Amino acid sequence: MTMAFKMATTGMWVTDECKTSFMEMKWKKVHRFIVFKIDEASRLVTVDKVGGPGEGYDELATSLPPDDCRYAVFDFDFVTTDNCKKSKIFFIAWSPSASRIREKMLYATSKEGLRRALEGIHYDMQATDPTEMGMDVIKDRAK
Repeated sequence: MTMAFKMATTGMWVTDECKTSFMEMKWKKVHRFIVFKIDEASRLVTVDKVGGPGEGYDELATSLPPDDCRYAVFDFDFVTTDNCKKSKIFFIAWSPSASRIREKMLYATSKEGLRRALEGIHYDMQATDPTEMGMDVIKDRAK
């Protein structure tokens, strides 16, 4: 198995699948969102779930577990006030208050390494509950 990028601070590796899935989302628009998780046993960041082009924000929100941390990227399409179609990619660090402290620390220290491996992200978000990453927050940030 080849690895794309090692995160120096935690010793975690980002798999090639993570980077490939992100590039497919960014350039080919075959995914609307990708959810990533850390496998502590293998020390790998892997793809947990991929949302198809027909899926949206609601499917992303339901894909995030209420008691486990995850990372997600979301491709948000919108129309500007000038009637131009635009697309912005959001990186979401999901760390619900019900998750374990150790897990929160692991995801917090590994975040920047994954973020650097995924080139082309426009906005970062940190969320501990769904209201902190709601569609209204995303729309407001994308302006």
